[in-house]
Order: sequence, then C-alpha cells, then structure tokens
Amino acid sequence: MSEHIVTAFAEELSILGSKIAQMGGLAEKQLIQATDALASLNVDLAREVIELDQQLDDLEREVEEHAILLIARRQPVALDLREVMAAIRLSTDLERIGDLAKNIAKRVIAIEGARPRKRLIHGIERMSLLAMEQLKRVLDSYSRMDVAGAIEVWHRDEEIDAMYTSLFRELLTYMMEDPRAITPCTHLLFAAKNIERIGDHATNMAETVHYLVNGEPIGDERPKGDESSFTSIDHLNPAK
Repeated sequence: MSEHIVTAFAEELSILGSKIAQMGGLAEKQLIQATDALASLNVDLAREVIELDQQLDDLEREVEEHAILLIARRQPVALDLREVMAAIRLSTDLERIGDLAKNIAKRVIAIEGARPRKRLIHGIERMSLLAMEQLKRVLDSYSRMDVAGAIEVWHRDEEIDAMYTSLFRELLTYMMEDPRAITPCTHLLFAAKNIERIGDHATNMAETVHYLVNGEPIGDERPKGDESSFTSIDHLNPAK
C-alpha cells in the first residue's frame, strides 16, 4: 500500500512538472512572437500574442489548484513539499512573463503607423533575445534540478539591466531632440521596461530552483544593473 501511495504521489508531482514545462513553452512563444511583432511592426501578430495569454492564465490556475489538492491529500514534507511550492512560485513568474509579453504586443498596436527608428527597435530586440536565453536556461535548470545553471542565470540579470539603462538613455535623448519622437519612443521605453521585468522574473525562477534543490535561499544580494532611476535629464541634454 505504501509503495502505491509513493508511486501515486510521484505521478502527481510529475503532472505539476509537466504543467510548468507547458507554461514555460507558452511563455517563450509569447515573448518570441511579441519581439517579432515589434521588430516587424506586425499588428496581426501582436494580437495573436494577446490572445495567447489566456492559455497561460488558465494553466496557472490549474497548477495552483493541483498543488493545493496535493498538499491537502498527501501532506508532503522536505523536498516533496519544496517541489510543490516551487511549482506554485514558478507558475506565478511564468504567468507574469506572459503578461509582460502581452504588454509588449499592446505597444506594437499603439505605435502602428508611427514608424519609430529601426535602430531603437533593434536595441530592444537584442535585449529581448537575452531575456529569451535567460528564460530558456532557467527552465532547463528546473527540469534538470541544475543549481549551477540557475546560479548562472541569476548572475546574468545585470546584463539585461545594463542594456535597459543604455536604451533608456538613448530613447530619452531622441525624445529631447525631436518632439515628434516622444510618443513612439515612450511606447518603446515601456516595451524595454517590460523586457527588463521579464529578466527579473527569470531571476526569481533561478532563486526558486536554488531553493528547491538546496532547501535554502541564495545568500548573496541580487545583482542589479538598472541605473535608469539615477539618469539625469541634464546629463542627457547636449546644451548643458
């Protein structure tokens, strides 16, 4: 009987893991499509990204409901309990990543017809590619219970932050030089911030993987490279 219970519990944990993998695939797809929509200013593709978001929302609810029932029925402890709690935390981060990808898609629709400078869009595209890489790596680290991979993702968050700070300054400069650029650049600024937040959620997921495997949080302070809050308008003004 106890062997049957253990097998059944393992199967239920496997279902949770499968749902997280499914959510991860959808989140990656949303981010890729949102980036492609921005790069090509494809409004139809942007609308597809927005519609896809409901699937992630539904899966997050399924993960939460399954996890709560599993805890109530099995009363897991130690690593088993951490697996359940990790699934809940990961599903929350993945759902938020989907929301942020959806927000990028909404910016594409908002700037339809504005034709912002390609150079600026390329900068956001490069930043998004790095965020995609971070998301893929942390999902791989979760599936393999790979702490070293998760730590690598955690340390690389600074790269996305630094790219965001650079884009922030460049976009502000364009807005100051040409008032006609204010509206499209503002939307691009929000898109870049959404990608920076996706990087933060990938870092959250890395911390969850570390906790899942080791049973304790990462001891060091999270590295951050976003200096946009300290950027001075006077510093950007060429007249100063």
